[in-house]
Amino acid sequence: MPGIKVDKGLVPLPGSNNESWCQGLDGLASRCAEYYKQGARFAKWRTVVSIPCGPSALAVKEAAWGLARYAAIAQDNGLVPIVEPEILLDGDHAIERTLEVAEKVWSEVFFYLAQNNVLFEGILLKPSMVTPGAEHKQRATPEAIAKHTLTMLRRRVPPAVPGIMFLSGGQSEVEATLNLNAMNQEPNPWHVSFSYARALQNSVLKTWQGRPENVEAAQKALLVRAKANSLAQLGRYTGEGESDEAKKGMFQKGYTY
Repeated sequence: MPGIKVDKGLVPLPGSNNESWCQGLDGLASRCAEYYKQGARFAKWRTVVSIPCGPSALAVKEAAWGLARYAAIAQDNGLVPIVEPEILLDGDHAIERTLEVAEKVWSEVFFYLAQNNVLFEGILLKPSMVTPGAEHKQRATPEAIAKHTLTMLRRRVPPAVPGIMFLSGGQSEVEATLNLNAMNQEPNPWHVSFSYARALQNSVLKTWQGRPENVEAAQKALLVRAKANSLAQLGRYTGEGESDEAKKGMFQKGYTY
């Protein structure tokens, strides 16, 4: 099924602590209607929340309200909205602080989704995993990340939501897969899977390098990552035989795309 990113990117949020908001609501209904005619069946809208910036109550509310309005407009035009408030990895905070912020963000997101009469059964979530800040001195195990992430989801996400598709947010390919696998070691009320960009493509792009002679090797690299994450969303991934490249972190401070 084809889908499309419908936001118009992040811009500075006036009155905040150097935070951002996501623009694109103006004209969104007509754009979504046209995308549906062209064959799109789902949409994506990414906004971000920064823990080192507070986050301010204004930024959290703006992120939640924008996501809710987008989701309502997308559903009204036949598209399944992917709801994605990304809590950035930037910072040196502990995993407990990430959990605290994530619970606050998702509480507001679902409050405003309900206020806008969004059908929960007709959305997908694309959350960040609950991890320590990228600059925190103590690393967290996949088991700890799974415990904190599932705690947040169970406290904030209704079981009516059919799927949780995690973003990788700068984790290494192996880290993202191990963490997803740990979350699938017990039953969840949702389908817990992945929607990775960097953690699915990084080693593939480095193998390909834009050269025709590398296409076959790059395709094989993609199959390796697809297979690993397919196993992880079933809770059957072991991490055996992974390359050193797949273990390299991809965090970039202040990452934008």
